[in-house]
Amino acid sequence: MVQIVALEEHFIVPELLSAWSGLPESDRGPLAGFGDDPVAQRLRDVGDRRLAAMADQGVDVQVLSLNTPGVQNLHPADAVVVAREANDALAGIVRSNPERFQAFAAVPTPDPAAAPGELERAITRLGFRGALLNGRTGTTNMDAPQYDDLYAMAERLRVPLYLHPQTPVAPVRDAYYTGYGDRFDFVFANAGIGWHYETGIQLLRLIFSGVLDRFPGLRLIIGHWGEVVLFFLERTAMMQQSALHLDRPLADYFRQNVWVTGSGILSERYLRWTAEVVGPGHILYATDYPFVDTGAGRARSFLENAPLSVPDKVAIGSGSWEQLTGPAAPAAPA
Repeated sequence: MVQIVALEEHFIVPELLSAWSGLPESDRGPLAGFGDDPVAQRLRDVGDRRLAAMADQGVDVQVLSLNTPGVQNLHPADAVVVAREANDALAGIVRSNPERFQAFAAVPTPDPAAAPGELERAITRLGFRGALLNGRTGTTNMDAPQYDDLYAMAERLRVPLYLHPQTPVAPVRDAYYTGYGDRFDFVFANAGIGWHYETGIQLLRLIFSGVLDRFPGLRLIIGHWGEVVLFFLERTAMMQQSALHLDRPLADYFRQNVWVTGSGILSERYLRWTAEVVGPGHILYATDYPFVDTGAGRARSFLENAPLSVPDKVAIGSGSWEQLTGPAAPAAPA
């Protein structure tokens, strides 16, 4: 059987819920985990219920990460405290069941000076495999110069940064995703399409601004089969003929610096396209738990029945993840 390590698997800590409670509703994210509905319960659980769901999916290991928008919209001082508390809590969860759980670090980007140090602590002290960033920090795009030290740290540690969606900023929501009623507007701006354009644009900005030229060893992961931009790559590359001055052709950044997951979207068509564009070795696995239902073995059967060779299936399930991050290191004692 192919081993499956799933990378976009969400979790919430009470400290983050408390910090979000003081934010405007638009800054909390649409699926924050407040209340006691089934999704909120699953977000808070890292025990028998989550393990049972993993067994139902056919997933062997979850790489846990804070639910969107994580600490990215908090006040700088709060972000530092909450990121540290969340990372310590995640380290304890991994220690309690290292065969089934790994972790992505929360990084306090609202305080750019503190972000590299917390990433380093999470990797070298807590044994994490990388970090997950929920796109922008407030209204600041990911390519802002103040984040260069964070990207330099990630490059030095040779760990990936997972770029996860966040709700577009209010002026974008108002301009493009309103006018159909609150319920539809909400989905339109988020999981319907807004999240994916938002995240794809953040990735392109990291390339266009030269971040990947300054840090050519930086490793990035994006979900949802490339967050739209992968499917328009040849057209987007035409900009290099006019105004862009990059060290490499645009497609090379995707094939060398970017890994892609499907985020629970079980589409053979998207899988084939992604394999053609970036190669099977740059595809990883994710189920977007608990937001996408891939139970009844669908997460596993999708991969095992995919029109790929057995070595490619093994690579997508876990082999490429191990190559990208190395063997799991034990977390330091609490």
